[in-house]
Amino acid sequence: MKNRLVKTLAILALVIGPAIAGLAQPNPSKQPSGDPVNGGPVGGNAPIGSGLILMIGMGAAYGIKKLSKHNNTIAETE
Repeated sequence: MKNRLVKTLAILALVIGPAIAGLAQPNPSKQPSGDPVNGGPVGGNAPIGSGLILMIGMGAAYGIKKLSKHNNTIAETE
């Protein structure tokens, strides 16, 4: 019984401990005094839109390549 209680308390400490420590952190874009960190927005100014268009284009090209290869194998077997 004592062994089970010790294991349960250890698991609770490992689960709850980091959660309590995480509550003490300030807002990511501001210092505790309210001043902004480095003056920029959270996440910076990453150009996500052009990367998304590039990823979609590459995915479409890959799909077209796979489709044409599949059609060629069907034509060869007939």
